[in-house]
Amino acid sequence: MSYSSSATGILLAAGYGSRFDPSGLHNKLLATLPDGTPVVFQSARRLLSAVSSVLAVVRPGSEKLAEVLNEAGCNVMFSIDAERGMGAALAAAVRATPEAESWLVTLGDMPWIEPGTVEAVARSLDAGASIVAPFYRGQRGHPAGFGAMHLETLSALDGDAGARALFVSETVEKIDVEDANILRDVDVPEDLLER
Repeated sequence: MSYSSSATGILLAAGYGSRFDPSGLHNKLLATLPDGTPVVFQSARRLLSAVSSVLAVVRPGSEKLAEVLNEAGCNVMFSIDAERGMGAALAAAVRATPEAESWLVTLGDMPWIEPGTVEAVARSLDAGASIVAPFYRGQRGHPAGFGAMHLETLSALDGDAGARALFVSETVEKIDVEDANILRDVDVPEDLLER
């Protein structure tokens, strides 16, 4: 790791991925990239390229997913709240890390974000940004960073909207990047192919 942020990483890995496999038999986060790496493993390693500690949130019963995340270097939290959506999963992770100086949040199905992008967002957080996000050609992507002053608001999130309301009500430090991968996730099996 070339840069070590004081932020606590949060990896949200509790979604159902129903568009990837409507039957629910195959977890898209355990699907493999062309080089054989599980999607979630690479997503975790990208986040760990800039922070020393990552808490990954998974649904109860996701033992194999937890195993892969542990192998990647994450601490894993099984959260029943996560079944209510991304906002609830994020709130559970923030409540579990109230001592954090800040949080750097990304999604388990976004394995291609460049380490340099993760570092840029982390550096901005460490420099005191309240909320920070990367933008590619005007579109906001991941990872998103939140300062400790948002502990109460983040802890109260619920449902699937995530922290969207914070991005509307607060001033966001925008980091323009040439990394289209901040918008690229795995929704369907075809997304796993090289571009």
